[in-house]
Amino acid sequence: MAKDKAIRELEDLPGIGETTAEKLRTAGIDSLDKVATTAPHDLSELAGISVDAAKKAVAAAQEASTVNYETGEAILQKRKDIGKITTSSKELDELIGGGIETNGITEAYGRFASGKTQLGFQLAVDAQLPKGKGGLDGAVLFLDTEGTFRPERIVEIAKAKDLDPTAVLENIIVVRTLTTEQQILTLERADKLIAEKNVKLIIVDSLTSLFRAEFLGRGALGERQQKLNSHIHRLQTLADKFSIAVYITNQVMDNPGIMFGDPTTPIGGNVIAHAATTRLYFRKSKEEKRIIRLVDSPNMPEGECIIKVTPDGIKD
Repeated sequence: MAKDKAIRELEDLPGIGETTAEKLRTAGIDSLDKVATTAPHDLSELAGISVDAAKKAVAAAQEASTVNYETGEAILQKRKDIGKITTSSKELDELIGGGIETNGITEAYGRFASGKTQLGFQLAVDAQLPKGKGGLDGAVLFLDTEGTFRPERIVEIAKAKDLDPTAVLENIIVVRTLTTEQQILTLERADKLIAEKNVKLIIVDSLTSLFRAEFLGRGALGERQQKLNSHIHRLQTLADKFSIAVYITNQVMDNPGIMFGDPTTPIGGNVIAHAATTRLYFRKSKEEKRIIRLVDSPNMPEGECIIKVTPDGIKD
């Protein structure tokens, strides 16, 4: 009878009871897919069970896990449904392939006052535009980790677009996070909010500042990267599940190992480099001008453009 029982939860696996399942969840192994990809010896150690029992649990999890196969043609058809949010700069839109895409993560990194947050404000307004006018006709979830959200700035940009500033602000859900735990938890619990409010854009400004402040020194680097990795993958999961766009800003540091060229390096290393679909490097120029370089994109060539940060928002 037990053999016929469908395996849906950790507790359904052979040799895994409630107590053992709780141990695994505490260790971060909270799904069948994660059990399926864990080495039996590691699972044995984490769960406090024999290696043989761990082998059976892993085999059962692999059997219960599904792999979805798709042809390239099917993916091409899906890509036609990808939405795009205008940046309000034709040059920047062209550089990144038509705007900030849904189902992906766009990362902007650069020094202080290089325009990353300003583009975030612009996108928070533009995402609310009708679909035919460069928007997605949806709400915005704004995670503010540095206290940078300014409603007055949103009002200026909304007025320049002939939109009702009050209605635009009502459509931006701001969460001021003070710890990495709050930042992570906001996204873990975001499903219901996204569905109810028709959220079409998530902005995290900035993704790394709290992680950088809380996990200090080389000893904490491993844990920081592990949590950051899980956090950014949660963003991608939400982007895919709800077909929404994600825009994250990232801090930078000077890499002393670079002797020639620009030593500016984004925080987060390979974890963010591999997770971000599109990467933009912002540099401050004269007065209102900002230089934006497309560093990485799956379908667009590297290149640069110049934008202006004006009182009315982002312009060419």
